[in-house]
Amino acid sequence: MAGIPQPAFYLFMCQVERPEGFPKGSCIKPHNRDIFQYLSEALMRSGVIGTVVPVQSGCQNRCNMGPVMMVEPGHTMYVGLTKEKIDKIIKEHIIGGSVVEEFVIPKEMWADAISPEQMRKMAGVS
Repeated sequence: MAGIPQPAFYLFMCQVERPEGFPKGSCIKPHNRDIFQYLSEALMRSGVIGTVVPVQSGCQNRCNMGPVMMVEPGHTMYVGLTKEKIDKIIKEHIIGGSVVEEFVIPKEMWADAISPEQMRKMAGVS
């Protein structure tokens, strides 16, 4: 008996909306409030919604580059999303298997990960 297949991808899209003038930026603004809904519908139209899970996430700490979306597996961060960029990401990355480099966060904004142990030391927690 076959089990229920695991998703091939998880797409974590920041849904944080902060008030105008807030010191920290905001991924969601009045002109793009429907972007997560668009992502979900585009996955349905593409016929991959059963194996690709869109997830509304909290802040991913790249607020001034939003909207942002983390694609797993692969740890690929896409920034400055628009509906057109989402369509290209689905076609080329999700279906085609090739990261859309032109929409990936710049390397200087995306350094290597810090382990939880390293973070605790940096924060002075023992």
